[in-house]
Amino acid sequence: MVTITSLATDEHSARVALAATLEPDDAATGRLIAAVGAVETVRLAAGTGAFPKKVDAVEAGLWRNKVAPRLDARMVKQALVDTDRLGLRVVIPGDSDWPTALNDLGERAPTALWVRGAASFLTAPVGDRVTITGARAATSYGEYVTTELTSGLADAERIIVAGGSYGIDAAAHRAALAAGGQTLAVMVGGLDRLYPSGNRELLERVGDVGLLASEMAPGSAPTKWRFLARNRILGALSGATVIVEAGYRSGSLNVAARATELGRPVGAVPGPVTSAASAGTHRLLHEGIAALVTGAADVTALRHSADEGSHAFSREPGVSHPMRRPSRSL
Repeated sequence: MVTITSLATDEHSARVALAATLEPDDAATGRLIAAVGAVETVRLAAGTGAFPKKVDAVEAGLWRNKVAPRLDARMVKQALVDTDRLGLRVVIPGDSDWPTALNDLGERAPTALWVRGAASFLTAPVGDRVTITGARAATSYGEYVTTELTSGLADAERIIVAGGSYGIDAAAHRAALAAGGQTLAVMVGGLDRLYPSGNRELLERVGDVGLLASEMAPGSAPTKWRFLARNRILGALSGATVIVEAGYRSGSLNVAARATELGRPVGAVPGPVTSAASAGTHRLLHEGIAALVTGAADVTALRHSADEGSHAFSREPGVSHPMRRPSRSL
């Protein structure tokens, strides 16, 4: 019988096994991989290895009890079959195509990435990538500003990073493609389940001429937690993040939070004071979290200010999807 440990014989295959079965953004798993490597982490999860003495035994047992039921060898085998069938590649830290910008996430860095398309986008300097995101229910104003902003950045040969969602994300991808620019979509589920389905044609085109990337194996469905986890990648991949439109408690504020935690500069586009769709960007500007952005030149200036320090994102109660602080038990 094929076991999970027999499928995890080296760092690459072990990371694939972990990424294909466990939930993303797990600091405890990340710390173990950093401490003992992915192969031994699989063995520890499967109960065939002994935890290092420096690891708290009680917390280690709790971690094993949580992850062991998820380590299904059949899921890993299916993920490998689907990866080959779809013509995808899997990159892990240390590979030539791994985006080193994600290493700044430390123990919360993705275990692996499934990619389709121009993987060279991942190895470009972090300053060459700009994340643009915002409201799904974007207004015509927001879509217009996104198109103008993205076109200017594409002309400046910046790689546009977004999450493929309706609204601002889709407008950014479309504008980049229309301008003959480069764009990268970070998916929340497997690359065979492009989400949202209404943007499938657009996302297929991004995969054909740009890049699709996901830390989730093929077959993985989008979930609320995976949306939140994906935000840290959107914030980490780029040298700057721009929020075009966002409600007061929009999930895109969480992307701004993740970027700020990493010291990446954040910009926000102002909108009409009467527009609820701009309440979140006004909040970022009012609280000094984001710099004012009205065009591509402002984003360039924003990136140049990255070494001058950044503000801490507000964690007052009520902020949508606050950053979770990792436990240091393991």
